[in-house]
Amino acid sequence: MSKRAVLEVIALDVEDAVAAQAGGADRLELVTEMAADGLTPSPATVAGIRAAVDIDLRVMLRLADGFAAGDVERLVQVAGELREAGAGQFVLGFLDADGGLDLAAVERVVGALDGCRWTFHRAIDRAADRDALRKQLADLPGLDTYLTAGSATGVDAGLATLLAEGSRRGEPGYEQTLLVGGGLRLEHVRPLRDAGIDAFHIGGAARPSGWTGPVSTEAVARWRKVLDAD
Repeated sequence: MSKRAVLEVIALDVEDAVAAQAGGADRLELVTEMAADGLTPSPATVAGIRAAVDIDLRVMLRLADGFAAGDVERLVQVAGELREAGAGQFVLGFLDADGGLDLAAVERVVGALDGCRWTFHRAIDRAADRDALRKQLADLPGLDTYLTAGSATGVDAGLATLLAEGSRRGEPGYEQTLLVGGGLRLEHVRPLRDAGIDAFHIGGAARPSGWTGPVSTEAVARWRKVLDAD
């Protein structure tokens, strides 16, 4: 019996959060503005969701579309406001204009998180050098997860990269959990699970009516059942 897989679901509001937990989600990624691929939600939204569910929450730290950090001091301020609202885990990732890691921005924001656990998000899929980025981040406190599709265009194109990175688990820069998301479909689960990958992230797959509709408890439960099948 392999380890129970982690299922993370994107939630925009309390309704989403309650439905996702009811369907068997282990964790939520809290965002707003999916038209911009997910920006930081308000502290009030975070507080409301924190009060409504008891599973783990990871809150996006991203102020504008794209992967530039933008106003780093504002990010630090927002992180503090979110922590006061009950956030204890975060999602972030910043690149420079050439696709290199913006290490200074990441270090500044992570410093403000004071040891909170965090995910480096799909900015890794836009990085000029994934391996170099991982090694630059290897010693930052709190980093325990990479959210990645293996490719900027999604899991279909990135599957070989994901399988290769999964096989390196434990090497320097590869100790973190590989959380697979971005065009993830149920048929991807078996090859990923066979490779020892045990964390999965869904957004649109949890919403049968698209991003204008809510998370479906039934859709999340279907993913939970497939992940638990082995």
